[in-house]
Formats: sequence, C-alpha cells, structure tokens
Amino acid sequence: MTTTIQANPGEVIISLDGRLDTATSADASAKINSQLSKCELSDCRLTVDASRLEYISSSGLRILLSLVKRYKDFRVIDVQPQVYEVLETTGFTKIMTVERAMRQLSVEGCRLIGIGGVGKVYRLDGDTIIKVFREGTTMDEVRREITLSKEAFLLGMPTAISFDVVRVAPSSENPAECYGLVYELLTAQTLSTYVKQHPDELDSCARKYANLFLGMHQIEVPAGGKVPSAIEHERKQVEHIRRYFPDESIDMMLRIIDSIPAGNRLLHLDLQTKNAMMQDGELMLIDMGEVAYGHPMLDLGHAYSAMVSLVGDYEKIIGLPQNLGQRLWNKAMDYYFEGLPADVVAERKAQIEVVSCIRNFSWLSLSDSFPEPVIQECKSLFDERIARRFDHIMDVCKTFNHWTL
Repeated sequence: MTTTIQANPGEVIISLDGRLDTATSADASAKINSQLSKCELSDCRLTVDASRLEYISSSGLRILLSLVKRYKDFRVIDVQPQVYEVLETTGFTKIMTVERAMRQLSVEGCRLIGIGGVGKVYRLDGDTIIKVFREGTTMDEVRREITLSKEAFLLGMPTAISFDVVRVAPSSENPAECYGLVYELLTAQTLSTYVKQHPDELDSCARKYANLFLGMHQIEVPAGGKVPSAIEHERKQVEHIRRYFPDESIDMMLRIIDSIPAGNRLLHLDLQTKNAMMQDGELMLIDMGEVAYGHPMLDLGHAYSAMVSLVGDYEKIIGLPQNLGQRLWNKAMDYYFEGLPADVVAERKAQIEVVSCIRNFSWLSLSDSFPEPVIQECKSLFDERIARRFDHIMDVCKTFNHWTL
C-alpha cells in the first residue's frame, strides 16, 4: 500500500495505491495524520484519489470515516467498481461525496455533428451522442451543466439528460484528454441537419423552433432554486472579456445589460439550431450549460447572435447555409410573435437585435483558448456593431420596459 499526499492551491489530495486492509491501514492512517497536520485545510478541499485503490476493508473505511468527520469539504474520487460497491453497500455514499471512476472513450472516426463555444458533439453510435468539452474545462463546470439540464427537465422542458460522464481519449481532432457527457438520443439529429436535408419543411420546422422558445419562456423559475440569474451571468461574461476590450467598450455593453428588465422565465441562452435535436418529429434541448432565468429578450438576443449576426464560419458553426438559417430564424420569430400588432413586433425585433450585440462579443468568455484571429475579428467588429450605433442602441434600450411578461 502506497500513500501519497500532495498540497495544491485550494486542495489537498491523498492518493491511495494498492490494498487498504488490516495489514496496511495503521501505517496509512499514521502517514495521513502526520502529513495533514502540516497542511492548512481551513479553506481547502480534502480529496482522496482512489483511482489505484484495489481493495478496502473495515479498517480502511474507518480512516475515511475519520476524515469526513474532521473535514467539511471532503470527497473520494475515481473510485473503481469493486471499491465503490463496498462504499455503497456500507452506506458511505450517503454520508460523503463519492465519485465513480470514469470510463474512457474515443471519438476517433466518429461523425462530428456540432461545434459550440465550449465543445464539440459527436455521434458515438446509433443510440448515443457525446459532448466533448474543450481542453481546460473543469469537472465542476461539467457537473454544473448536468445540474442545469436536470433542473430544466424537472421544470418541464424536453431536455436530453446525460447518463454518463467519461474521459475522452486524445484524437486527431482533440489532441488532449477531455471530459465528455454521453446522451442517449436514439435517432435524433440536429435541427440544422434536419432543415438542410428537408428544406421543403422549413415552415413547419420554424414553427417547432418558435414553440420550443415559447414553451420555455412560459415556465416561471421558482425563487431560491439552482437555476442562476441570466443578468448576473451576462455581466460576468462581459467582465471576463475586459482582457480583450478597452473599459469604454465594456461600459457600453454593461449599459445595455442594465437596461434589460428583470424576469423569472426559463432561458437556454444558446438555443441555436445545433442545440435543438429533432427526434420523432419533436424538438429536444441539449447543451444546457448556460441555462438561467430572466427576460425572454435575453434568450432571443443570444439566439439572434448565432442565427443572424454570427461572428465566424456560419455554415461550420450552425450547420446551415447562412441564407437558409436566417430564413428559418425570421419565420420562427414571426410565429413567436404571432397575433401581436405589427408595430409591437417591429419594436421587439429591434430590441432582440440590440441585445444580440452583447452576445456578439461576450461569447469569447466561454473559453480562454480561442484562436487569436477569432478574437481580433470580434474586436474589429465592435466599432461597427456597437460604438457607431450607440445612440440608436440607447434609444432602443429605452423601449425595453414596453415588453412586459
């Protein structure tokens, strides 16, 4: 039995290698206690890495029990099946955070079906797809997406729920090991792919797309839940891109955000057509990492930024020829606002376009590894899309409160 203790910023990791049984527990316990006495754990997480732990006896369990009683932020990670079974049977999974070891998958040779700001989506086989996160994505960020996906599902949205978190082996397209989420979606395909294959069904697809937004925006998110504020999320994203833009530009974007009315409706915040999956004639949501509550104009502004005013290779990112994607969006918005007076519809479409100006640039906060040409393209467009039009944008912002919920 080998016990290794490593102190990192914000976390102390105990690695266990071998069998933690009667013969080895006393020495392991003494070493752990001796080393932990030298560590400052008041603001740290204590983690036991069990990826190489082959066996644990009752004496080993007593060590874990002692640690969870002494340290509030304690967890056991990468637990192998035979050890996890012991922890589950003895009830330890109910009194401490225990994470199973993740299986490793490869996407080499798998068909790429979507590219987003934080990762790529591949079809693994006829029954499953996998979202591969960008290099540098943390497990906490992966867990956040799982949590928000479940929350949206419980609130009534047709959402694909991941059933497995995996490690994705390096491949020709993804040179570093990354986290992945596996979804069971049977014969589903993205709305982008469906529209491209069935352009004659553009009108019916646009109505389904509009109804997906409408269904979501009718859901009121209860206060005090796990779904975060969209306005706070938006402000954080804009603050995050101060590294790319001067303070004057950031202040312009923050003034737009400050004009957006409060709301309690469920928002996806990245509902472009590659994040809607067509299954059995109905649409289902994926990529739930930005789900929040707020005013629908923020959700529609984000989608407009992707479907109409995208910065980048439109067909590669959205999966449709730009003219077809924009036609789909325009028809969908006509259905979304169906029945409202023409002047009200025109005002709301102008409001959506103004809000989209934030997302045109704030999406750079989704990753710190975007290529420099992409960053430079966004910076060069700021003057055209916001700075030169700022008086007009502020006039439109004054109408935001006309859109009541």
